[in-house]
Amino acid sequence: MDTALALTTDMKIVLALVGLTMVLFVFQRVRADLVALVVLVMLGLTGLVAPEDVFNGFSSNATISVIATMILGMGLDRTGALNRLAGWLLRRAKGREDRLLMLTSGIAGLNSSVMQNPSVMALYMPVAARLASRSGLRLAQMLLPICVAIVMGGTLTMVGSSPLILLNDLLTAANANLPSGSATLESLNMFAPLPIGLVLLAAALAYFHFRGSRQLRELGDGGDGVTPARTQSYFASAYGIEGDVFELVVTAESPLVGMTFGEAEAIHDAPVLLALKSENDSRLAPPADARIWVGSVIGAMGPRRQVADFAQNQFLRLSTRLRHFGDLFNPSRAGIAEAVVPPTSKFIGKSASELSLRKEYGVRLLAINRDKQVIRENIRTMPLRAGDMLVLHSIWQDLAKTAKSLDFIIVTDYPKGEQRPHKFKVAMVIFAVTLLIALSSRVPTSVALMSGVAGMLVFGVLKMDEAYSAINWKTVFLMACLIPLGWAMDSSGAAAWVAGHTIERLPQGLPIWVLEIAVALLTAAFSMVISHVGATIVVVPLAINLALAVGGNPTAFALIVALSASNNFVTQSNPVMSMIIGPAGYKARELWKIGLPISLIYTAIVVAMVNLLF
Repeated sequence: MDTALALTTDMKIVLALVGLTMVLFVFQRVRADLVALVVLVMLGLTGLVAPEDVFNGFSSNATISVIATMILGMGLDRTGALNRLAGWLLRRAKGREDRLLMLTSGIAGLNSSVMQNPSVMALYMPVAARLASRSGLRLAQMLLPICVAIVMGGTLTMVGSSPLILLNDLLTAANANLPSGSATLESLNMFAPLPIGLVLLAAALAYFHFRGSRQLRELGDGGDGVTPARTQSYFASAYGIEGDVFELVVTAESPLVGMTFGEAEAIHDAPVLLALKSENDSRLAPPADARIWVGSVIGAMGPRRQVADFAQNQFLRLSTRLRHFGDLFNPSRAGIAEAVVPPTSKFIGKSASELSLRKEYGVRLLAINRDKQVIRENIRTMPLRAGDMLVLHSIWQDLAKTAKSLDFIIVTDYPKGEQRPHKFKVAMVIFAVTLLIALSSRVPTSVALMSGVAGMLVFGVLKMDEAYSAINWKTVFLMACLIPLGWAMDSSGAAAWVAGHTIERLPQGLPIWVLEIAVALLTAAFSMVISHVGATIVVVPLAINLALAVGGNPTAFALIVALSASNNFVTQSNPVMSMIIGPAGYKARELWKIGLPISLIYTAIVVAMVNLLF
């Protein structure tokens, strides 16, 4: 390579745009996506990118793959897959906190290999909150290990993180500007980084098991808001509503046969009765006049002893396994929430019985908080007042419909999208087939992922409008607008010029692995400033030219950049870290204390493993 390459006007413009982008990203006075749009327009106006190619970033394989992984993630979320996973994790942990943390982090890391890291973190935050409330672990002890495992797991495949999705497009673009005689850079297959990802994930789990867990115990916990994930512990302490859900089968000897559901609720020492199945009709919050017959199944909530005594006294068969109400009581579909009665409500002065809350609205009133007094007795006949805090149990969809009337205002966060746990098996089959298609390498990864999206839409796992809402357009827009900047860095010769002048200033005979470490650390530093996508786009062309100049493997250098772009465990510029800092209450000093050693371990593993593989 000619290290004495002259600095042309085009190079100056490209380097100026890179500098402008970094400055604006650092000071955050202008939105990142607006900065990216301005850069894109400048590339078009200056002719650094051909007019017909300016907007090709929007149709690139990388951009389409990111969109597809976002939609697939929502499809899995709508089926309640992670709620099932939370229950499985609790059972497998067998009460051991260290095992629970290891299992949750490990599974989250594996999930992130086929989904965008922020999407996985969004799905696991309620899972972590639910596990924390049930296990005694604080949220701060759960979120950081899960976050680190998700970032590490995102390196298992070429679709696990945005930098790796971008890499193949950047390698292909670089071929047009390689020096004569240089070997063509081949695209990496979907599981090319798998060995590296496995070592990174194992290192993360080992770090928190042997060292990080002690540091996490000292961290403060934040975010005391009530969410569906934490309702069990919250409502138990605030209202005395506690216990698990059981199924009670009505036998021929039971005195409940022929009774109405309302009469059964009024029996002394009865647990909270929430659901009824008669013949093939299963209902949550059934109307009070619904009849109970032989073979009917009642869903009851309360302490095990209370429910067992009720079952024995009423000749009912008790089952701890939800065979009939599994979908109805899925936390992603139904749960407990609080609602305030506003002064304008037409419910004021009327009782739950008069309003037929269950029959008309599908809502079960469990308690009333009035003037700081919790009332649970005779609440069905008690007239409601303005300012009453109502504790309700309902299917989230029914609750959302009721909330639209503004007769009471929901103050608990709850899933507002339609949940489809009955589509769980369909979604998992579609997802598995998608992975097999991608693994075959016969079609581009973007096409394979979009085939999974089409499958979820055709088979009703998602609706079209839901697919649109799943897409984080800011992320997509940022990536699509910045991709041409990487092309311009390469085609203008700016990357080659920077690489050449860098080599001139380095000591002679410097080992290649030292340069690789320097590139990895530079990329990590850039990612804290201009995001992981921006760092990848800017540094990959530079790294390829640097490798050519020193006789290294360009693909290896480029892969180190794409992997190192996610190596940020200390600042909010990492989108996954930004999601957990607030809810867990982490302080900057605490993150640097724990995150910096992890970043150094990450760099060492990436460089060592890339050299072993390439």
